[in-house]
Amino acid sequence: MLAGLLDGVDEGEARTALVPSKTTLLGLVKHAIFVERVWFEEAITGRSRSELGLQAEPDESFDLCPEDTIVSVAEAYRATVARSRSAVEGLTMDDVLTGNRRGPLPLRWVYLHVLRELAQHCGHGDILKEQLIARRVH
Repeated sequence: MLAGLLDGVDEGEARTALVPSKTTLLGLVKHAIFVERVWFEEAITGRSRSELGLQAEPDESFDLCPEDTIVSVAEAYRATVARSRSAVEGLTMDDVLTGNRRGPLPLRWVYLHVLRELAQHCGHGDILKEQLIARRVH
């Protein structure tokens, strides 16, 4: 699970930006919450991002608030994943979700898209975490 990237780092490290983008370990997990909600709330319910209290654009989902902590963001991510699983209960891979901006998409496509995106972010997170740990010994 992506929240595992936060294991073994402190609050400062979780917020450390090592690349020019907004990508941090804590920001990656916060972005994953956005991804889950877009695909398993917006796409299923057809409610808009503003109705769901989501940022309009993915880049904004990396923004950290002062109250964001490793514990709060990890707990929010786990709760969001649990809601995602509940949202698709009873659906089949061939069921079509009609609430996404791209138009109707089968649940199978959504699963594969989310899997690809989360795998990519896990790779980014692994590299960031490796860099953070290497900084400890130097």
